[in-house]
Amino acid sequence: MSWIFLLLAGLLEIVWAVAMKQSAGFTRLWPSLVMGISMIGSFGLLAMAMRTLPLGTAYVLWTGIGAVGAFLVGVMFLGEALNLQRIVAAALIVTGLVAMKLA
Repeated sequence: MSWIFLLLAGLLEIVWAVAMKQSAGFTRLWPSLVMGISMIGSFGLLAMAMRTLPLGTAYVLWTGIGAVGAFLVGVMFLGEALNLQRIVAAALIVTGLVAMKLA
């Protein structure tokens, strides 16, 4: 169950990162509220996952899911640049996540 909590926490991290971008520096109400609610949910689920998962594993996977997910959302929906260097960087993060999970 901890792995499910961790995955959901990572997905909510993507939500709050995108909502933070959409809030335009907290000048837009709804994206700011979505960000706050999803951030609380993300931290809560991460805390629940950490009851049984090691700190390093849980935190690395949580941040990795959020980082790669936010990168993908930025490229696919927000028109952010996609180039070889950014693809390699994201692939290295994913490789690290897989290595951490296998360890």
